[in-house]
Amino acid sequence: MEVVDYAEILAKSPAEPYVRTMARLAEEDPDFVAITHGDDTITRGALEARSNRLARVYLDKGVGFGDYVSIALPNGIDFYVAFWAALKVGAVPQPLSWRLPLAERQGIVDLARPKLLVGVAEGDHPGYPTLPTGFHPDPSISAEPLPEVVSPCWKAPTSGGSTGRPKIIRAGTGAEGSPLVNQILCHLEPTDVHLVVAPLYHNSALSMSMAGLMLGQHLIVMERFDAEETLRLIEKHKVTWVMLVPTMLNRMLRVLEGGATYDLSSLRVVWHAASKCPEWLKEKWIEILGPGKIWELYGGTEMIALTVISGEEWLRHKGSVGKPILGDMKIFDADGSELPPGEIGEIYMKSSAGMPRSYEYVGAEVKTIGDGWETLGDLGWKDEDGYLYISDRRVDMIVSGGQNIYPAEVESAITRHPKVISAVVVGLPDDDLVHRAHALIQAEEGTTAQEILDFLADKLVRYKIPRSIEFIDRPLRDDAGKVRRSLMRDQAIERMKGNA
Repeated sequence: MEVVDYAEILAKSPAEPYVRTMARLAEEDPDFVAITHGDDTITRGALEARSNRLARVYLDKGVGFGDYVSIALPNGIDFYVAFWAALKVGAVPQPLSWRLPLAERQGIVDLARPKLLVGVAEGDHPGYPTLPTGFHPDPSISAEPLPEVVSPCWKAPTSGGSTGRPKIIRAGTGAEGSPLVNQILCHLEPTDVHLVVAPLYHNSALSMSMAGLMLGQHLIVMERFDAEETLRLIEKHKVTWVMLVPTMLNRMLRVLEGGATYDLSSLRVVWHAASKCPEWLKEKWIEILGPGKIWELYGGTEMIALTVISGEEWLRHKGSVGKPILGDMKIFDADGSELPPGEIGEIYMKSSAGMPRSYEYVGAEVKTIGDGWETLGDLGWKDEDGYLYISDRRVDMIVSGGQNIYPAEVESAITRHPKVISAVVVGLPDDDLVHRAHALIQAEEGTTAQEILDFLADKLVRYKIPRSIEFIDRPLRDDAGKVRRSLMRDQAIERMKGNA
C-alpha cells in the first residue's frame, strides 16, 4: 500500500460523531440486520433503541461525560448495546475480559475508578455501581434519541503486556471520525459481511467491528473462537471480511488438512495480526486463498504508526510485516543509534505530521528516545528495501549462555510438528546458562518430548532448541492468540520447585 495522507483523507471526508453516524444508519434502513450472534439478531433500529434506553439507565446510575464505564461482557449483542450506551452519554467505554479473576479485575478498577461496571455481580467491587450480565432496561424507558454528545475518548482497552501489570490505553481521539479512513486502511466496505472471531476486549476485534458497524456492515459475532465453527460460518453467511491471529489460522488449517471441506470463495479480505506469523503457515493460507486476499498489519493498540503488507508483497519479502503507511518506524540500539539494515534492535515509532495524538497511557510510562520516537518494546530489523521484520518482545527474549533466543522463532518451529496444537517458550533460571529455554506444549495425547527434540534437530541451531519440555493439557493462548508469558513462566518455575 502507498503511504496514507491522513490530513488529505479528512479533507475529503470530514469527521462525524459516532453516535450521529449510527443514528443516521438506523434512520436510513432500520430493518437492516446489524449484528448476528448465534440464533439472535438485532437490526439497526433496535440497536439504536436499546442503546438509548440503556444510556438512560447509565445516567440514572450517575454516569457522566468522560467517566469510565467498564464493560465485562462476553462477545454478543449485549456488548455492543452497552458500548454504544456509554458513548451516547459521553462516557468512555472500557472493555474488560469477562473471565478475569476478581483480584485481577480489582487492579484495573483501582486504576480506572469507573463510574459503572457492566457485567459484574453486585458486591464484587464494593463502592462501585454495577449492572449484571443479562441486564436489559425496562421497555417503558424512553428509546428516543438523547442530546448528541461526543465522548472525549471512544475506547480505553486494558493491557498487561508481558509484565502482567495492568495499564489502560486510552484512544487519543474522541468519538468522531471519518469512515473513509477505515475503508482505505483496512479495506472495509459497507457491503461486507464481517466475521468477528476474537474477544471484543481486545483492540483489533473491537476497533474493526465498530468501524464495520459505522460503515453499515452486517457483523457475524462469535462468542468464542472455534476453528470448525469459523469455517462453517464463513460458508453459511458468505463472509467477505475477517481478521484472525496466527493461532486461529493454524487451528483452521488443521481442520482443513483433516479432510473437512468448506466453501471459502466468498472471502475478499483476510487480515492477520497480533503476533508473529510463522512463514510456513502464511504460505499455506496463500496457497488456499491466493495472495490477493491475505493482508497483514502491525502497529499495536497505540496506533502511533502502522505497517501493512499484501500477500503479493510478502512473497517477495517473506517474513516481513511491510512498510509504514501511517507514521514511520526505525530500528535503534540500546544507545539510541539507528541501526543499518539487517541488524536487530528495538522498533521505535513516530506519528505522521498533522496526525492527532493516538493514545494515552494510564498506569504506565511511555518509553521515548531522541526527537519523539516511541517504542512498544518490540524487537526487529529492516531489509535493504525498508521492509520491517519482527523478532520478538524485548522482555520475552531469553539470554542463554550468552546467546539471544527469540521465543517466537522457537514456537514457530515447534508448531510445525503435526501433533502440536500450540507452544509457548519461556526462560527459566539455570545454574549453568543463567537462563534456559523451556517449552510449554499443548499436543495430541501420546506425544513425547523426544519426538519434539528430534523434530527440531534440523530446524533450529542447537542453542535455540529448548533444554526442557513440559506438556500442558489446556490452551496456552486466549481466544485472541495472546499469551500471559510472565504468568506462565512463574507457574513453570513453581512447578519445577515442587518437583525438585
